[in-house]
Parts: sequence; structure tokens; C-alpha cells
Amino acid sequence: AMCAQAASVVILILTKLYDFHLGSVTESTLWRSTDYGSTYERMNDKVGSKTVLSYLYVCPSNKRKIMVLTDPEFESSVLISSDEGASYQKYRLSFYILSLLFHPTQEDWALAYSHDQKLYASMDFGRKWQLVHEHVNRFYWSVTGLDKESDLVHMEAHTPNGRIQYVTCQALTCSELNRNYPFPGYIDISSLVVQDDYMFIQVRLCLRRIYCTILYRDHDALHRISIDLHIVSTDEHQVFAAVQEWNQNDTYNLYLSDTRGILFTLAMENVKTTRGLGGNQMLDLYEVAGIKGMLIANRRLDNQVKTYITYNKGRDWRLLQAPATDLAGNDIHCILPFCSLHLQLQTSENPYLSGSISTKASAPGIIVATGNIGSDLSYNNVGMFISSDAGNNWRQIFEEEHNVWFLDKGGALVAVKQPTVPTRHLQISFDEGRQWTRHSFSLVPLFVDGMLVEAGTENQIMTFFGHFSHRSEWQLIKIDYKSIFNRKCTEGDYQTWHLHNKGEPCVMGQKQIYMKRRPGNYCMLGKDYAKVLSAESCICRAHDFECDYGYERRREGNCLPAFWFNPAVISRSCSQGQNYLNSTGYRKVVSNNCIKGVKDMYTPRKQMCPNRAPKGLSLSTREGKLTTDLHTNVTFLVTNIQLDFGDGTAVSYSNLSWIEEGIRHVYKTAGIFRVSALAENTLGFDTTTLYLHVTCPVEHVQLLAPFVAIKNKEVNLTAVVWPIHSRTVTYFWWLGNNTEPVISLDGSISYTFTSEGMNTATVQVSSANAILQDTKTIAVQEFFKSLLLSFSPNLDEYNPDVPEWRQDVGRVIKKALLQVSDQLLVAVFPGVPTAAELFLLPHKNQSEGRKKSEKELEQISEILASALNQNLVEFELKPGARVIVYITQLTLAPLVDSIPRHSSSAMLMLLSVVFLGLAVFLIYKFKRYLCTTTGGNYSGSAGGDHRPLLSSYASWLMFWSPLNAGGAFTLVVA
Repeated sequence: AMCAQAASVVILILTKLYDFHLGSVTESTLWRSTDYGSTYERMNDKVGSKTVLSYLYVCPSNKRKIMVLTDPEFESSVLISSDEGASYQKYRLSFYILSLLFHPTQEDWALAYSHDQKLYASMDFGRKWQLVHEHVNRFYWSVTGLDKESDLVHMEAHTPNGRIQYVTCQALTCSELNRNYPFPGYIDISSLVVQDDYMFIQVRLCLRRIYCTILYRDHDALHRISIDLHIVSTDEHQVFAAVQEWNQNDTYNLYLSDTRGILFTLAMENVKTTRGLGGNQMLDLYEVAGIKGMLIANRRLDNQVKTYITYNKGRDWRLLQAPATDLAGNDIHCILPFCSLHLQLQTSENPYLSGSISTKASAPGIIVATGNIGSDLSYNNVGMFISSDAGNNWRQIFEEEHNVWFLDKGGALVAVKQPTVPTRHLQISFDEGRQWTRHSFSLVPLFVDGMLVEAGTENQIMTFFGHFSHRSEWQLIKIDYKSIFNRKCTEGDYQTWHLHNKGEPCVMGQKQIYMKRRPGNYCMLGKDYAKVLSAESCICRAHDFECDYGYERRREGNCLPAFWFNPAVISRSCSQGQNYLNSTGYRKVVSNNCIKGVKDMYTPRKQMCPNRAPKGLSLSTREGKLTTDLHTNVTFLVTNIQLDFGDGTAVSYSNLSWIEEGIRHVYKTAGIFRVSALAENTLGFDTTTLYLHVTCPVEHVQLLAPFVAIKNKEVNLTAVVWPIHSRTVTYFWWLGNNTEPVISLDGSISYTFTSEGMNTATVQVSSANAILQDTKTIAVQEFFKSLLLSFSPNLDEYNPDVPEWRQDVGRVIKKALLQVSDQLLVAVFPGVPTAAELFLLPHKNQSEGRKKSEKELEQISEILASALNQNLVEFELKPGARVIVYITQLTLAPLVDSIPRHSSSAMLMLLSVVFLGLAVFLIYKFKRYLCTTTGGNYSGSAGGDHRPLLSSYASWLMFWSPLNAGGAFTLVVA
């Protein structure tokens, strides 16, 4: 790193020792030079002899201020210097800094991003830090001239539910109450870009992964573009963007916007991309420094990649003319368009290397690049080429790849071989690459990793750094090239150069004349060297205008409407009494300075908005979504309207200024609402409609299903949800052994079970990002009988009507009957009066025929009915409280249960009992007596021994049955 202030030049270098065995940095050294790299002082004693440093930052607005971070593996601290690194103050941090962002104008302001995605701000150059936001993904300082508050921070922040929002706030007062949300909805992660006059975000609103890019400018304009944009530049209020169409893989189309950043026109199709070191796709597009409107791009056409150049921001493109001769002076027979010069356009990710192409604003017209001559771009047999006249003519300067740097404001060039090859020599040219002189700068061949160049008013110093081998230490070599110049340049050492495009002197509507040093003059450019001598506006001609939005250039050169564009359609925002610009199909190239001529012919004409019936009325929510939560403020965006919200309320607006921020409405019930807008005037009307889903999370779901079902016969299943929803719930039914659910919008379905035994039915309810479910077990048989049971009224007095109590009683019954082997199905109903149902099912191992089984069930049911009708079944709930069990109804087999009160709190128990070789099934219901004397509360659980819970209501049941032998069967339940 190097920092410079005024005439003082200080070089700071941070070196780190990486231990490959440990996989981490174990040592660091901070070096400082005050004599342009001749000598270096070791600064470890100034920062702490054992302190391991990780990063070095130089304040961009005051290079005397330095901030150095420690390695978080050892400690978390920041070291601050205000004297170009001569002394440091150390401050402990409570967090680990991953990166720093200095304010563009305020030298003491900085943002720090921590390892746990927290953002901190300091207004005293790192001495004190304050938390800005806890969950940040991207962040930017305010934009000068755009944001009113200079301490405003733009952030891409995570919400508690894991989504991303665009947030702004002032750095030191960023509480929840002080935060603003310029775009109220959620945005895509890593999509926020704050650049010049614009803020860009991407929102996935549609199917097929289509994005909507929202462009903010001056905080009062919001524009949506249904396309996936990659921002290239935003110079001069114009957005240069790359778009990948559905049929493109490694190419993009280039689009150029108007000065509002709203309407885009195609500048070039199929621009090639190159994968960078980090895996990112880099666009093969290069903006030439020092000359406005000049771009170079690599375009894929018919499976060939060719290099094109434009002098008017993409309005016209042409191939590059190859050099006439090679380095040896032999003629090159390369005829356009079959053969041309092709350039590699990758800029270096290392700031101390030149990359494959290099230009400098202080040396307009000079372009140095790696390339090849032929029918298309190749990465084999490449050489180095230079143009001294802004790409009109080219010369080859080397047969191998070199790094080329500009010295003395472009007055000299220095070249060194690529760092993959060690070298001891450098070459310098003072005549724009026509002649090169070779100099040795090292006794041992050096792998050059980079070069530092900083030209002061009196000193011309360049410092090479590299290594002799991959295991050697860094080597620094200082070269003072001041002695090469024997004097300062005078007026006679300069010549004029006219910028042109293949002889056309008017470039971007101007005749531009530059002043350049005469090639071969060994003089030093002065401090007051001015590169532009004059700029004279040209008369406007057709090539100063590009096709306007919706128009395409045809073969004859005219701009005609595209097939999808109707030029007769006037903007929807054009209201009666207002003016609009009626396009001629052309618009002047942005930054073009031509005057008069055909300007009036091609410039859009101002016209009055016509009287017309409303048309093209649009209606949407501000977030662009068709769903919202209950009791949430919904903002509708619409033009001049009467708006019906669909829930019985409607509003009318006659003054459009009232609705620029949208119309807000709160829905108090869930459902799907038809929202309609009506615009009308004396000439007609227009309407539009959207259907808004107002959702509320489901808090509880209960599946109502029969306890027993007949095989191959339909049964009804019903899901009851709370709160009650209207058409906004989706039901997923998992039935039997099916691997796919049945999906419905209704809470009831009919289903046929085809296999005997115990089958499960599960319903999942989805609403407002929440899913709940309930499951029931259903016994499926070919036939069965059932008895409905009721109890003496005194049982209701002790009925707490809680499922846990019924489950505890069921466990006691089951434990008392574990010694038997056949099945018993017990179903208990909730609520009062207390009731139960007894299912008589065939034996699961029944080998006899169906008729015999049915006859046996009939006999058992008659015996049970007789006992119940004679009040022979009773139990003691507590001392002095006896409960008699009655038969309510005897139903003939088969019976499908359709009683609504069979709910999820009913108890299903499988028990076994042997009764004269037949399967006898008894169902009854106990209700827990809740002891009111202790004042305790009951809480049920799913397992464990519940005897202590039942001690307060121990009871017994006796069942006398008049059997053939006249005997009695007694069952005691403790």
C-alpha cells in the first residue's frame, strides 16, 4: 500500500508470514519508507512487537490517515495513525472487522462490517464504534448530491424471517423507529447497488425467474423493469446495462438507457463474457479512458468472437483495422471484414499490474492491449499492440504478453514481461511505443508481482516488487527515472493531435484537439500540462442520433418502430391539459455536443395531451404481491380512479396528487377479495381488477373422522381450522399408504379405504407460510356392529371435558385387560351429556365364513343389549357416586359413523378380551373427578405411570351377564 499527501510520498508495506503446516498467518511486519523506497523502517515496535496485523487501509480523502487491523485469530484491535504511519494509537474492539468503508468526503467517518454480519459506524476515525444494524449483507455510504443527510447509510438487511429488505438510516441513530424502507417489500439477496444517481434492487415477482429491477433517483422516482439487469456504468445520468436473454449462455446484450434510467435501447448483441479468478462472469467491454463515448467490446457472431470499437456510445460499431506490418517490417495481408485485430479486454484484478488492456485519462488516444490478428479472437500466438490515435491505427510492439505502465502522465511507457516468466529487464519508450530501450533492473531474474508508480512534482519514482522464487522473500527494487529527462518540456516540445474516427473529425458532436509531447523529446511534462487544447461543437448530423425507445435501425439506416411497439400509444401519465414529447424515432446520443443542423428534425416534439377516454388502467400493490397478512396496511398503486376494495368499502379520487403515494386499506377479515378500479371521464371509462389473498396463520386444526369404516365404501373426512378461514387455506390429505397427497381447497373430502385393518388419515393445513396437521386412526372392516352408550346424569357433574383425563382412564382400562389376546376398539366422545360408543368387530383371525361371524356378533350384541337394558352395568366413580351405563341405540351392521361430535379429543383404544371364543368389544367412558378441595390444576402427559393421578377417583365396574350356565363375569377396574 502507498499513501501520498501533497509533495510528501510515503510508502507503507504490510508483509505476512503464512505457515502452510498450520494453515494460518503466524507473523506480520509493517514497513515504512519516507525516501521513495530507498530505505525502509520496520514499524513493529510502533504497533506492538508481537501484534499480528491483517489489513492496511488508507483514508481516500486524507492519505495522512492510516488504519491498520489486527489478525482476529490473535486479537481484535484497530491501530490508528494521523501522520502517514509514523506513530499509532491502539484501540480494542468488541467485534472482528472483516472490511472497512470510508466516507467519500468525511475523513473521520467509517463503516465496519463484522464477521457476524453486524455493521458498525465510527465518526472519530475508529476510536469509538456504534452498532448500526445487526443483520447486514451489503452497505453503502450516502451519495453526495442525492441524499440530504451526509451520514445516511444504505443497507441490504436480513429480516427476522430470513428475508432481505432495503433499509436506510443515519449512522448513529439507526434504531427501528428511525429506519426507512424506500422499497417496502422484500428484495433479492446481494442485489442492492448504490451508484451515482441511482439505487438498484432486484425483486423476484414473476414466474420463470423473471426479475423486476427498481431504479431510484432523487428518492421520488420508482421505475420497474421486468428484466434481469447487470449494471455496467451509470456515467452522465445514463445506465449502461447488460442483459442475458433466455437463449444465451456466455454472452449478454448491451442496453443503454435515457438520462432518466427508465427506457432502454439495444446497443450491442451477444457480448462475450470471461470467467474471472473468483468465478464471476466478466463482460468483455472496455471503456477507453480520456475519450467520452469510446468503447471496445468483444462480440460473438456465428461462433466467432470479434473485437469492435465505437466512438458514439454504441450507436455505431466497427472492426479494428490490423497493423499493416509486423515487428520485422513484413507486410500483413489482413483485409476487413474477413480479417481484423482482436483484443483481450480483461482488466487486472491486481491493482499493481496493467491487465490485458490499459489506457490513461492523462494520455488520451493511447491504447495498449494484448491481442491477435485473424478471423476471430484467439488466446494463442498473441502479441502486444498499441494505438496512438484512439484505435484508428495499430502497431505491434511485442511478440509476448507484457505489463505496460504509463509514466510521466503518459509521456513514457514502461513494459515488463508477465509475472509467469522471471526477468531482469524492463523496456522504456518515449515515442508512444515506436522505439524501446532495454534496461536491467536486477542481477537475478525476478518474478514481477507489481509496480508502484507515484509521480510528484519533483520526483519520478517507480518501485518493482516480486520474488526470485516461490519460496523466497519479497524483493523491492526502486527506480528513479527522473535522470532520463534532461529538462522540462517547453512550448516547442508539443504538437497537436486531432481526435477522429477514420478521418471523421466530429466525434460525439465535437472537434477535439489535444496537445501531446512530440515523440522522442526527452523532456518532463510540466505541472500545468493541459491535454485538451480546444473543443468545437459540430453541426448535428444523422450519426449524432440513435434510435429512440421502441425503434430499431433497419438496413437503410432509418429508425422504424419495432414489431412490438405502437408509436401511436401515448403514455398513460399524459393527462388532459398536460404536454408530452412525441418521439420522431430518434434521440440524441447522451453527451453528444452537436448543435443546429438536423437537431430540430430528430428531436421529439412537445405536444398537448389529447382528450381521450381512460385506457390502460393498472392496479397493483406497492410490494407487487397478490397476498397480504390480516390487519396489515395494504398500499394500492393506481391512476385516476374509483377504487372498490371488495370488502364492502370503496373510495373515489378526483385529485390525482392525493394518490401518488398509493391508497392504503386494512382488511379485518381473511379471504380472497376482488379489488377493482374504475377510471372515467366524459369520453368513456376503463376498469381493472386484481384478486388479493388476505391470509391469517392457522392456530389449530382438528380432523373429524369416523372411528370405524366399511371397506370399499366412501367415508367423509372434515378438517376444522381456527381461526375460521375463507378460501385462503390449502388442504393436503395423506390417506392410507398413499405416497402422494390429495390437495383441495375445501375442508371436507370423501375417500374409500380399500384395505382392512388400522388405516391413518392425516390432514396438513397451509396458510400464510404456516403448516399445521392432525392425524386420526380409522379401523377398516368388511362389517361391524356398534352400540351407543349413555350414563346416569350424575356423571356429568364430574366431567371436566379434557382429553388428558379421558386418556388416563383409557390407560387404566387397557392395563387391566392386558392378559387377553383379541381386539377391542374403544371410542369416547367429548362434551356433555357424557356418551360413548361400543364397536363390535369380527375377530381378526376368524377362519369361519362371514355369515357365521355376523351371527356371532349378533348374539354378542343381544347379550350386551340385554345387560344394558336391565341396568346391570354400573361403576363407582367415587365413594357414594355410582354411575349406571345405558344403551342408547342399537344399530345394524354395517354402520358408518357420521356423527359430528366424533372429534380429535375422542379416545381410540385397542383392547383385547376373550368371551366364549368370540371377540367382544366394550366401550365406555370415564370422566375424571377433579378434586376441588385441593384447588390443584390437572396437566396431562403422553406417557409414564398415571396411578397417582387416578388415586382421587379410583373406581370399579361390575358387569353381570346372564350366561347359559347361569354364571357371572366380574371385571374390576382400579
